[in-house]
Amino acid sequence: MIKGQRILVVCPARGGSKGIPLKNLQPFLGVPLIARVGHMVAKIPEIDRAVVSTDSEAIAKVAGESGLDVPFYRPEELSGDRISDLEVLSHALVEMERLDGVDYDIIVMLQPTSPLRRSVHVLDTINMLIDGGWDAAWTVSETDSKNHPLKQLTVENGQLDYYDQGGKQIIARQQLVPVYHRNGVAYAIRRSCLLDQKSIKGDRTGALILDENMVSIDTYWDLELAEFICTQRSKKSL
Repeated sequence: MIKGQRILVVCPARGGSKGIPLKNLQPFLGVPLIARVGHMVAKIPEIDRAVVSTDSEAIAKVAGESGLDVPFYRPEELSGDRISDLEVLSHALVEMERLDGVDYDIIVMLQPTSPLRRSVHVLDTINMLIDGGWDAAWTVSETDSKNHPLKQLTVENGQLDYYDQGGKQIIARQQLVPVYHRNGVAYAIRRSCLLDQKSIKGDRTGALILDENMVSIDTYWDLELAEFICTQRSKKSL
């Protein structure tokens, strides 16, 4: 528990993946992505339960060996690529409360595709949720000004246009209001937010801004970049 709150970690890891086949089993510096979650969670004794939600026996095996519990398999109707995080987390919460005979106060989603996360990120997200009285708390990163929505373009039938017509007014990056994006490191969500509001964001969500390079892996290029960043960090810490 953390400050009297019972914590359930859910690691969503379905077997299907289009960008990288069996992405959640992809080695990251020699360790499968799903296993890195288990190893990291083991460093946070305050977490009451940590489970993987998967439809894959191969993923379940590696997850179990890394310390994550595999008390159920995700049903087929929740295993497609258009299933929302809300559906997956709600199913896991209800199933674990049924199996464990307790109510979990906070659900923490840790996706395998953010291998640069550290235990401090998870703890800071949970503490932010509790201390701020938020419905949920997400980790985010500031979006590089080159990728700002007002600098994005569309192409239709070969014709270039602004994604947002407000982009016509932008001359210098100093005119841009900072925007942020999910980095996938950690999501902490209250039970009431999931089950009553039926949302992973809710009415009031706190943003934990991480001022360091984070990569959410969708492609082999993302994987190579994340490994490079991790290797460079290790060299600097020596």
